[in-house]
Amino acid sequence: MAATVLPSDVWHELADTHRERAGKLLAGVQERRRKGERHPVEDFLFDYYNLRPGELIAWHPGVGQALEDLGGEYAGRRFYQHDGGVSWADGVAFLSRRRSTVEWIQTLLSRTASNPSRFGCFGMHEWAMVYHLEPGQTRHAYLPLRFPPERIAKVVEEVGLRCSHFDAFRFFTPDAEPLNELQPTRELQPELDQPACLHANMDLYKWASKLVPMVDSALLLDTFVLARDIREMDMRASAYDLSDWGYPAVPVETAAGRAEYVRHQRAFAQRAEVLRERLLALVNTVLREDPALVVGREGSTAR
Repeated sequence: MAATVLPSDVWHELADTHRERAGKLLAGVQERRRKGERHPVEDFLFDYYNLRPGELIAWHPGVGQALEDLGGEYAGRRFYQHDGGVSWADGVAFLSRRRSTVEWIQTLLSRTASNPSRFGCFGMHEWAMVYHLEPGQTRHAYLPLRFPPERIAKVVEEVGLRCSHFDAFRFFTPDAEPLNELQPTRELQPELDQPACLHANMDLYKWASKLVPMVDSALLLDTFVLARDIREMDMRASAYDLSDWGYPAVPVETAAGRAEYVRHQRAFAQRAEVLRERLLALVNTVLREDPALVVGREGSTAR
């Protein structure tokens, strides 16, 4: 695979622009971490997923882009090669350690894209996670619930549970699990994940993070923004009361609230479709036979 060599002034400007964008997005996160404070939307992305804020701020050109790096700024970084004043993300080295992960991502994303969309869950997975629990027993015990436990149980039973995503289903309470129309497992994930699922679309950030540094940082940050926006909707549609945090409820216990949820769900699905296609294209590129080949400034090749 031939790669474009970015001149030093060009890629430094790209890196600065990325760091500025990421810094603005993460300023609140970093400040709260210094103060030991928590946030029910933004902090979740760093509690549940593996990347730290600093890793999002770091810039990578991604596979297919090499850097004129006479000073060796990227020399010695993990999964980078440096030769003749040029640095690039080395797909061969990456695949030698991560091939099974990359192949799993390829399978999951391609299957998810082809599976039929289902818009009937209404975000009830979050309600199922507190079903038959007292307020102090919930995963987010510092957040109040909008209703007492008996009212939450009634909503769950009336609206029903149709969750297709294993990583949401595995947090259901034991009493809620048998109420779900499906019984998702990790093995069934490629069969069950589908384009309308908020958690499957939020997980595009997870899959992008597992492709660092093969993934370009602009795409990684785009998946983070989508995940953050979806997490906000997840919590607004939940049984938790986030009004003190500035998040009005989407009352999925009502017909109007469920219709509002589906409108947001469709918009997220459209955004996710674009990002899923970009990630799939990246994965397919990484899995090509010779992803480490780069073209030098005079047309010669370097490894």
